[in-house]
Amino acid sequence: MASFESHAHAYLRAAAGHRAVRTGPFTLRIDPHDAGFFLNYAIPDDGAEPTGDQVRRLVEAFTGRARTPRLEYLPTAAPRVEDALAASGFTVERQLPILTCDPADVPVPQTAAPIEIMLAETDAQLRKVAQAQGEAYGQPVTAEHDVARLRSGLNRGGLVALALDTVTGQGVGGGQVGPPHGGVSELAAIGVRAAYRRRGIASALAAALTRACPNAGITTPFLMPENNDSERIYQRLGYRRVSEILHISLR
Repeated sequence: MASFESHAHAYLRAAAGHRAVRTGPFTLRIDPHDAGFFLNYAIPDDGAEPTGDQVRRLVEAFTGRARTPRLEYLPTAAPRVEDALAASGFTVERQLPILTCDPADVPVPQTAAPIEIMLAETDAQLRKVAQAQGEAYGQPVTAEHDVARLRSGLNRGGLVALALDTVTGQGVGGGQVGPPHGGVSELAAIGVRAAYRRRGIASALAAALTRACPNAGITTPFLMPENNDSERIYQRLGYRRVSEILHISLR
């Protein structure tokens, strides 16, 4: 039986979509519209043992597209890759835990009025999600591109959630689950506007998305908490550590 790491790598490669670029034992995920750090990265093949020349071509594949050479992958699935990258000057950005859960174990999301959590479907709702995520992460929002990106995820079977202030009509938070691959998908980009934090909104968004996963054919949602506080929030929902992911780049 394939390991969680293999399933997660297969999902990450599939998430690259039709724009995936192959070079040596690497699959590159490149966003042609956005040079954002976490939208552009490579995933090695499981068990890869890249040569120095293959790493050089990997770097050229990124720099030729005006992107920073970087990888996001589960080192236990490709344990020889980090040494090969380090020999070419790559340095570790961070190593994050990966958590997963059974969606059936996640409690019903709870928020206080006037905040309502819903699955986003219309372009107007997706725009509110994009604007809230942009403020939460300090990133500029190019409305039409961001709406199109979220719409593409929905059209391919993913999920998007919106936290709405029903008094002002403003989107105050959002999050998403990518299109599934083999029943696996990532819950990501949970963001809440600064003025609305510490109200349980991020937890409610994560709970709503996770509980909706089975209806989207997702049996194994996973996520990568940024810090211990975030991890504790997700653990209260029923998520548990199963692996780690390495972020490594050449700058």
